[in-house]
Amino acid sequence: MSNRPKPRRIGHVVLNVRDLRKSVEFYTKMVGLEVSDYIEDQMAFLRCSADHHDLALAQIPPGHPLHEHTYRPGRPGLEHFSYQLGSLEEIEAAAKYLQEHEVPIVRGVGKHGPGENLFLVFEDPDGNYCEFYAEMVQVTPEQPHTPRVWPNDIHAFDQWEFRRFVVPPPEWGPAKTD
Repeated sequence: MSNRPKPRRIGHVVLNVRDLRKSVEFYTKMVGLEVSDYIEDQMAFLRCSADHHDLALAQIPPGHPLHEHTYRPGRPGLEHFSYQLGSLEEIEAAAKYLQEHEVPIVRGVGKHGPGENLFLVFEDPDGNYCEFYAEMVQVTPEQPHTPRVWPNDIHAFDQWEFRRFVVPPPEWGPAKTD
């Protein structure tokens, strides 16, 4: 039996939003956060600390059936919250521990593009998405960061292209138009 994970602190939050531009404007002008990166017009990563992002905003596609709903995946509001672990080894051990206890794993183990953090997302008893993460880019005066726009491709989502996933990878990719 694996050892229980030992989070160091609560980390970032990801929100689903109806209007990414309006939300970025609100969180920068009203709350005082700084933009770290974007994934095209789909996500924005903002910070108020040395972490690459303390808040990420994910655009809900217009016309999505849950666009106006709350308290469901794909709806406005919380997508996931996170806890920091110390390393890839700790995240892999956490994945094993969660599996041993039959906790549903949603995605991961992977490595995001923006922030370059490792991730493992799983469900709590109410279906909320919780993430263990590690090794996020730090932004300091000694290590400045210039915001960039990442293409909406697999490397923005998982630089390892699902090779370390402990569950089947999600259907992923930009929406196809026929």
